[in-house]
Amino acid sequence: MFAHPPSTGAPPRRRTRGAAALVTLGALFASSLTLAAAPTAVAAETLLSQGKTATASSSEGEAYAAAAAFDGNLTGTRWASQWRDAEWIQVDLGASRDLSRVVLTWEGAFGKNYQIQVSDDGTNWRTATSVTGSDGGTDEIAVSGSGRYVRMNGLVRSGGYGYSLWEFQVYGTTSVEPPAQGAVRVAGSQGKWQLTVGGQPYTVKGLTWGPSFADAPKYMPDVKSMGVNTIRTWGTDASSKPLLDTAAANGIRVVNGFWLQPGGGPGSGGCVNYVTDAAYKSNMLTEFAKWVDTYKSHPATLMWNVGNESVLGLQNCYGGTELEAQRNAYTTFVNDVAKKIHTIDPDHPVTSTDAWTGAWPYYKRNAPDLDLYSMNSYGDICGVKQDWVDGGYDKPYIITETGPAGEWEVPNDANGIPDQKTDVQTAEGYTTAWNCITGHQGVALGATMFHYGTEHDFGGIWFNLLPDGLKRLSYYAVKKAYTGSTAGDNTPPVIGNMVVDQASNAPAGGEFTVRANISDPQNDPLTYKVFLSGNYANGDKRLVEAQWRSTGNGTFAVTAPEKLGVWKVYIQAEDGHGNAGIETKSVKVVAPPVSGTNIALNKPATASSAQASYGDCPCPAGNATDGNTATRWASDWSDPQWISVDLGASKAIRTLQLVWDPAYAKSYEVQLSDDGTNWRTVHTTTTGNGDIDTVNVSATARHVRLNLTARGTGWGYSLHEFGVYS
Repeated sequence: MFAHPPSTGAPPRRRTRGAAALVTLGALFASSLTLAAAPTAVAAETLLSQGKTATASSSEGEAYAAAAAFDGNLTGTRWASQWRDAEWIQVDLGASRDLSRVVLTWEGAFGKNYQIQVSDDGTNWRTATSVTGSDGGTDEIAVSGSGRYVRMNGLVRSGGYGYSLWEFQVYGTTSVEPPAQGAVRVAGSQGKWQLTVGGQPYTVKGLTWGPSFADAPKYMPDVKSMGVNTIRTWGTDASSKPLLDTAAANGIRVVNGFWLQPGGGPGSGGCVNYVTDAAYKSNMLTEFAKWVDTYKSHPATLMWNVGNESVLGLQNCYGGTELEAQRNAYTTFVNDVAKKIHTIDPDHPVTSTDAWTGAWPYYKRNAPDLDLYSMNSYGDICGVKQDWVDGGYDKPYIITETGPAGEWEVPNDANGIPDQKTDVQTAEGYTTAWNCITGHQGVALGATMFHYGTEHDFGGIWFNLLPDGLKRLSYYAVKKAYTGSTAGDNTPPVIGNMVVDQASNAPAGGEFTVRANISDPQNDPLTYKVFLSGNYANGDKRLVEAQWRSTGNGTFAVTAPEKLGVWKVYIQAEDGHGNAGIETKSVKVVAPPVSGTNIALNKPATASSAQASYGDCPCPAGNATDGNTATRWASDWSDPQWISVDLGASKAIRTLQLVWDPAYAKSYEVQLSDDGTNWRTVHTTTTGNGDIDTVNVSATARHVRLNLTARGTGWGYSLHEFGVYS
């Protein structure tokens, strides 16, 4: 979530601790020693309030809405009321729950006297606990009984400000029974399999895990609230313990992964020779055995998963008959690992993941000790069943990654880049995937769908259920798949019909228009952000907030980047309840038009040097005057360098437009000459940044030269276009 500063004009507020508070009808643990220790664990206790619908009597502004006290951010976002004593904040838990405690993390403006109240209908309230003389900081209060709504009813403030809560957490129990304990088995017979835990049927309803393992306590209660019973990891080592411990405390099990090179399909982590590299295989076998022994008795362990997409990934390392030999050797090694794991831990199954059903024949031939197969499949998920049938396999499978169609599976848009699905289509992708998985009864034993991640970048917008902690339509699609309902949930804004004007010719540094139909199912007031990503233009996958302004009715004027190429533009609509709708389209940024005639077009150009062969080269000087921004001149990697154009005769010069490649000039001079020998300098800069440079010149000359004195990168100098306009 986004952090918000204190109100404009308000003095800084300090979090202080004073005298111990007096509590009636409940226990308030106020001493710093008590608060420093973790509360005694309650077996079935869970955080019930995070991300739930919240309302308040007032707020200090949009940045301090009630939802900010239920977003899991203890130091960055907060609810703040108007500056009055009689104010309240409440949360709807979605259903009646048995309550055990509330934790109020106050900002400097805290409640001195207040009540914790409970309601079944949001109208009739009963007081569970009264607090008098609170000294702020963190108030942890035991409560009992049940209710759907929980409220902090403020009576007396601590000072002249209102009430301000970093976080309002409600803990209790749900009616969900914890998973059965005991050995995990793949039970049943051909086409009638099921996974069992302690003899009880177990369908994997899972997600892949994105946050750090250390952050598991922060996120796991939310994962559980989605109906998730399983999470998947790609690596297992000493850092896994906090994740496993937190999963077990929340009744969730873990598919413990082991990474093998070249994993991840593209060949992440280098290429291993599985035919000859005995040392690598021995080291991995020893390493994996160590962690199997460490976690085999952990109550969160569900199964072991050896490798990720390596059968497919080996094609990036080898070809022909050698590729076949490597794939056979790899799957044989996976079988060796499976046998080793079974000798250490006979009570948990072993699987192996790939991203290509063509890997299954190798496993069938070389890895009979696997208990089941695993597959990562996105847009083609509904074809996995038929591939299994056609292959005549004799083991069940789970899906270890799935979701909407990936970047590699969708058609290109008019700008030649993958056309990303809308939020609505993305959510439908998860629903479709789950229906296809559950439709292969007795064979597909469930899934860990991709991805419980919070990254707010190019890939995060494509696949994460909650980028930057904001819940998407896809988050609720998964929740509905696993729980059967999202009734009572406040759901995200919906963006449709997004259109970019000048999508194929937005002028660099100029404005273009983005428009969309934006609505909210609950008619919540919305706030907007507009982001740009240069993933396709310069490889930068970050989302950077654009310079933009709203022109009303879902229309935004956005300033284009200075760098040419195809960019992604994103509209993000937030509802104040921790939800967001995010839509994206591409926009091609082109050189801004320059009035007049380009008198350098196709004129002879010379340079101090030119790269003959590197990447897309040869890159001669003439490429900079050919009128084609897809070609470029590139110099040697040294200072100084120069490039010159002969206009053929003395001509009036008014403007130069320089379209730089990422290898740009930090310092350069514009020089003119009548004879190509004697030069005069008419412009100098030492602050070049690689953007398009427009240089105004009022002169007459036949020759124009760029004298390049300092590079902006470790490469040479590179120009797509050297335009000279009369």
